[in-house]
Amino acid sequence: MPRRRSPSPSSSTAPRNRTPQPVRVRQRTFGDFVKAFLAFVALAVLLVGVPAALAMTAGWPFPETFEPMEWLKQDISVSTFLSILTFVVWLAWAQFTACVLVEMKAALSGVGVPGRVPGAGPSQLLARQLVAALLLVGATAASFTPSLAQLGQTYDDNQRPTVAAAQQTPGLFAQQQEQAANTAAAVAEQASHTEATPAAVKKQGDTKFYRIQPPEGRHHDSLWEIAERHLGDGRRYKEIFELNKDRVQPDGSRLSEASLIRPGWIMEMPGDARGGDLVEMPDDAPKVSPEVQQQISDYAKTGDGDQAQGDQAQGSGNEASGGGTAHVDLPQQRPAPDTGHADLRRPAPDQVATPAQDSSSFGLPEALLTAPLLAAGLLGALGHRRRQALWQSAFAGIGGRRGMEPPTPTGDALDVQDALLVGADPEGVRMLDRSLRGLAASLAAESRPLPTVYAAWMSNGDLHLQLAQPSGKPPSPWQLGQDQTFWMLARADAETYEEADTAAPYPGLVSLGTMDDSRLLLNLESVPGIVSLSGREEDRAAVFASVAAELATNGWSDRMTITLVGFGEDLTALAPSRLRHLDGIEALIETMEAETRQRRGALGAAGHDSVLTGRTGPAQHTRWAPHLVLLAAEPSPEDATTLAELAADASRLGIGYLVGTGSGDLPGAAWEMEITGEGRLLAPLLGLELDAQLLPAAQRRAVVELFTDADPEHGPDGPGTTPPFLVDISEQGRPAVYARLVGPYEIIGLETPDGERSALLHEALALLLLHREGVHPRVLSSALWPRGVTDDVREALLDRLRDWLGTDPDGTPRLRTDDAGRLTLAKSVVSDLDVLRSLYHEATQGKGVDSRAVRGRLLTDALVLVRGPLLADRPEGRYRWLTHEIVDAQLPLLVADTGLALAEFHMEKDRAEKAIEALNAALRTAPSDERLWNELLRATHALDDPERLTALAADLVTRSGARGLPPRTEALLDELLPTWRDAVAAAG
Repeated sequence: MPRRRSPSPSSSTAPRNRTPQPVRVRQRTFGDFVKAFLAFVALAVLLVGVPAALAMTAGWPFPETFEPMEWLKQDISVSTFLSILTFVVWLAWAQFTACVLVEMKAALSGVGVPGRVPGAGPSQLLARQLVAALLLVGATAASFTPSLAQLGQTYDDNQRPTVAAAQQTPGLFAQQQEQAANTAAAVAEQASHTEATPAAVKKQGDTKFYRIQPPEGRHHDSLWEIAERHLGDGRRYKEIFELNKDRVQPDGSRLSEASLIRPGWIMEMPGDARGGDLVEMPDDAPKVSPEVQQQISDYAKTGDGDQAQGDQAQGSGNEASGGGTAHVDLPQQRPAPDTGHADLRRPAPDQVATPAQDSSSFGLPEALLTAPLLAAGLLGALGHRRRQALWQSAFAGIGGRRGMEPPTPTGDALDVQDALLVGADPEGVRMLDRSLRGLAASLAAESRPLPTVYAAWMSNGDLHLQLAQPSGKPPSPWQLGQDQTFWMLARADAETYEEADTAAPYPGLVSLGTMDDSRLLLNLESVPGIVSLSGREEDRAAVFASVAAELATNGWSDRMTITLVGFGEDLTALAPSRLRHLDGIEALIETMEAETRQRRGALGAAGHDSVLTGRTGPAQHTRWAPHLVLLAAEPSPEDATTLAELAADASRLGIGYLVGTGSGDLPGAAWEMEITGEGRLLAPLLGLELDAQLLPAAQRRAVVELFTDADPEHGPDGPGTTPPFLVDISEQGRPAVYARLVGPYEIIGLETPDGERSALLHEALALLLLHREGVHPRVLSSALWPRGVTDDVREALLDRLRDWLGTDPDGTPRLRTDDAGRLTLAKSVVSDLDVLRSLYHEATQGKGVDSRAVRGRLLTDALVLVRGPLLADRPEGRYRWLTHEIVDAQLPLLVADTGLALAEFHMEKDRAEKAIEALNAALRTAPSDERLWNELLRATHALDDPERLTALAADLVTRSGARGLPPRTEALLDELLPTWRDAVAAAG
């Protein structure tokens, strides 16, 4: 059974209790024995009684002679009809007998999904239920659920030594216990080589110590910065903590929290620590005082005594897990130690959250902070929606709102947006997508079918696929995991994958939750039947909303249909092309009966066994996209039976069913799960006990609000171009600090900070300048350190940023914190983007409206500010948070609007050359804006120079390539230069 963990597994780096806790096993009742007896009687009657009665009354179905021509010449009589009816009954009995044999074989072996008897849907369902009832008193429930005998660990597994149990893969399909123990031992051996422990350090004879330095100004020393300076990676602060935890310091206190260290304390360092005078040898430290040398010597003596006592208290479990850090080695499928893959031990972005971060969510929704794949999908879809709205408004497609500024969220919507920014793991989504598509491409190249995948685990950056049955050796760089039903891809190998032009092989994967720092994704379309979810209605609703939102926005699928019944009508705003809502179960059954028939016919016509064989090779078709049904309303027994019949063949057809139930007993459910009020997702038969991924009602409403506000058709019509922050563009409004972001990054008014921290300070300032409404501290830290950082490091950076920006003449700091706790900049700190927006707004909606001269001057000044793309010289690997922004779409549109307005200003006075100059300047930043090219054609036509117009047309044709000219541009050329096609062709 799976190991339990505390509700906040990352809230401390101290060793966690990993004693396995058994899941309560349901005891068989008298009713179970009655059911088993009745099932035995029913089977005996159907299998033995029916053929015996037929043989005695109607005879055997086989004729004594075989003379088909004579049969055709005979008259059709009542006896003929009775003979035909008798043969049909014999045939039905034979089919039912075959169903019983198939179900009995699958139930007793526990291997694979039961075979499908042709044309025996209801018969096979009845046989399955009778066999299950019969075996209820003699076998575990998992033994007669399709392929579930391998899904979990038994209670006895928990009695094995912790060296194996602590390394066991959580939950699903743990087949080979002995092999699991051997692999766990290999992983533990790897941990002993890669994780620094006190004993290992001392054996190396290279023990080093560091003395915590007193604060300098506002800067306080931290374990993160010590690890960054002397170990090369701040994330290795945990190694220093483990070496020094609970050891007596010179002042008599002990280190208990990684974020609580004091000046004068001694820290034992890993053997590979480097860093000059700050790292000292206890016996060779001439640069420190004798008193400090004595303190180091005394402290060194505490390592063997106190630490050994701590290890002894922890027991064999922590001995095997390397001092309480065994959770970073899950799951077990890691191959033998390989020094070339040492970096694979680094946690994935969603797993490195530090104790300081986990201690408080800073008021942000915890559900989204702990759902990195869901947050990444929602954030990407929201950005796409906002970009789409910008383009539509720019082309006056909706309400004439040219240059519309996207609305700034407030209240719960702002908190949810911040939580998405903090929790999102786009790298994890990209790795998952490339890995799965790369696997599909490799299998297609080898002419091998896709294996059926029940689940995927993301653990420590590695990807583990759990197969329904062994499928041979995986293609390189994939490796076999702990047994033949696991395929594993190491993170370093996944990063070598490029974009693969193949269909998404497993689009039905969706996150359910985490267990021991491993994230489970269940493949809904591969489940051999219905997945039921029981629990309180509000808890089930949170699970259903999370599943629907992730399926609708995830980045590892192409096309799919998600049908919501009984909930989620508002969720369709997230992805109208994927999500659809039905009012009731009757409409669902009617829809799914038709689609099931259509898919069966399509598969048969294409010659495929299942949708998986249609997703590889040349036969990739969109009709193999999955259809996933999420039914939150509990169906009636009749409807449940109908759904069970439809779901019996659903996994082969790419259809999945997740159905809610309040009672926990749903007829025909293949896998049963329960959501508790504490947010635990339980599936005892599958061996699962997860921290469930949820989207509670309040967060769901806020997410929907973000998407509806971004809809260009939402809200009042009319201009909406007022920027969120206007600056004083007069001479009296000269700023104290001026940052140039449009083009190369430059800062005027501040001294350049020291080299080590300059890049971080510049990046933090750029983020704040692009969000004048304020930035949550956790959003800032997640942008600068995507893999996580401690509170003290973040606060130290903010202190340096405040010192660097300084104060206004009245003594007010230029970096402030508003009432909601968000960081804001003073009005004296501005950027050229702020000035550009303000100039355009003043020219088109301010003083420039009534004064032509003022409008021309303001537009000219605005266009002069444009020196290139945003942050043109940003260093590689930094500013990755820009991928979540829409400023890359806003800036070209703003520059294009400015160029168009200035060209119009010049054309009013027939200054075509000036207009062309303005349009060309705008095109350097917005080269794909069709409006600029069309106005350039009109301005060039005004010169009355056909050769120049023809040259421009030829340039446009060349730029458009194989796509051809846009329809509006082509129509404009037909009007301005009817012979342009012949002229362009003649020009070559």
